Amino acid sequence: MTRTDLTATAKRWVPALEWLPNYRKTDLRGDLIAGITVAMMLIPQAMSYALLAGLPPYIGLYAAVLPLLVYAFFGTSRQLAVGPVAMVALLVASGVSGLAELGSERYIALAIGLSLLVGIMQFGMGVFRLGFLTNFMSHPVISGFTSAAALIIGFSQLKHIVGLQLPNTENIALTFWNTITQWTDINPMALTIGLGGIVLLLIIRRINPMLPGAMIAVVLSTVIVWLFDLDVNAGLSVVGAVPAGFPELSAPDVSLGDLRDLLPIALTIAFVGFIESIAVAKKIAQEKGYEVDPNKELVGLGLANIVGAFSKAMPVTGGFSRTAVNKNAGANTGLASMITAVLIGISLLLFTPLFYYIPNAILGSVIMVAVFGLIDTHEVKHLWQVKRDDLAMLGVTFAATLVLGVKTGIFLAVGLSMLWFVVKTTRPHYAILGRLPGTMVYRNIERRADAETTPGVLALRFDAQFYYGNVTFLKDTLKKAEANMTTPLRAVVLDASAVNQLDSSADTALHELLQDYRNRGIQLLFASVKGPVMDVMQRSGFAEKLGQENFYLTTHEAVEAASD
Repeated sequence: MTRTDLTATAKRWVPALEWLPNYRKTDLRGDLIAGITVAMMLIPQAMSYALLAGLPPYIGLYAAVLPLLVYAFFGTSRQLAVGPVAMVALLVASGVSGLAELGSERYIALAIGLSLLVGIMQFGMGVFRLGFLTNFMSHPVISGFTSAAALIIGFSQLKHIVGLQLPNTENIALTFWNTITQWTDINPMALTIGLGGIVLLLIIRRINPMLPGAMIAVVLSTVIVWLFDLDVNAGLSVVGAVPAGFPELSAPDVSLGDLRDLLPIALTIAFVGFIESIAVAKKIAQEKGYEVDPNKELVGLGLANIVGAFSKAMPVTGGFSRTAVNKNAGANTGLASMITAVLIGISLLLFTPLFYYIPNAILGSVIMVAVFGLIDTHEVKHLWQVKRDDLAMLGVTFAATLVLGVKTGIFLAVGLSMLWFVVKTTRPHYAILGRLPGTMVYRNIERRADAETTPGVLALRFDAQFYYGNVTFLKDTLKKAEANMTTPLRAVVLDASAVNQLDSSADTALHELLQDYRNRGIQLLFASVKGPVMDVMQRSGFAEKLGQENFYLTTHEAVEAASD
């Protein structure tokens, strides 16, 4: 292999080799500002999301250093801010809590092992180019799942806001009930700091979304706790001692049996994490005028999680809110993420004693404000006006996730998306066509009252690929249309302009239709048959059996021939 080939291969697997050698000085200012801004946002978020996952806060900080550096080299998005996110944190807690006691050494080891398993899965999906699988998750279903999960995540932080020892549950009603029944034990100082943090964060967001609201709230509350010794005098729960420096690089302390037990939740996190990441990455790439490669994104996220597992990090992915801040702050390349990682690394080396007095209540308020912004009321309004059957899918997913939990909800969301896809392809749209007066144009007679049909001729357009799943539907549709005709049927024109594929079952059905129509003295004609469909018809002998004289370029030509 020549040096040129090696360079091309390296660039294909390491996208940073494309932009680093050609880095423009004009991009540095934006990357520097974005890197600093996101670091100030990520430090409190990383600790908050670790807490949400049932892990010590420093595990979240570990997840905000090496994984960011790795993704910056191997990812294709220039603005995606990788790190701990609320959705993945909740899934970690949901999946690992059934295997070990929350916060125990074994729990931490399993969570780190989960990072390794998630990384291997995502890396494998990227290498084998399976990024297309996310296309089966419809946007309404994702929106319903995300909104419900946001509510579950938000209310899971109620225990920190009120300072109560509440059981870990995804049942919002149960969380409310436990809080109400223990209202006399609520810690007034935790409630004051928690609610005050929420109000402060909302005010800062309203004044200027670019301001590091989370960092401002954390610093203010930490100074207050330190000044008045509220952890002692008011029994306020704080982060406590955070180990200084970086952890020793080592393989996760888990067995093969542990990895087997973690497989279901790892698969869920790998899938959900990638969906969240690719959704925001694609949106911003479209705004910026470039493209992201889903398969390379999987490789980048996979390697970030694998390396993270060896540095005792929780699973990571791209986050909605941080990515938006990264973009708005001026990020132009992956250097912004590198700067963020370096700054958090410096914080781990020098500033961990300052983290001791951070109140858990303020971290809970950071999570609440962040995740409640993910509740998508705009999509509900949009679907109510545009597509109410999709709104029903959103509603079912939302309700099921709230009632059954996040793990069950995501699998239900995937299943519903698949089922809806099957339903739409097995019962596709079709149109009985009529000619617009004075033209050679044919349109759906249900939409155009002036469209005129030809007596005895049924012209029908089938708007989907023709395969085994909708064979029966086409036959039934033709029978129904024939039964509704006011004159005896003598010719059928099938407009195949929207048919892209034809499988063997559908081809067999066409042979049967042709034989049935010929036995009844009815002519069958085709219009606008595409090349791939014609190839199948020719190989199967259908084209020869029908006769080339019964294939036409346009519906008008076919109807005219049938009329003659």
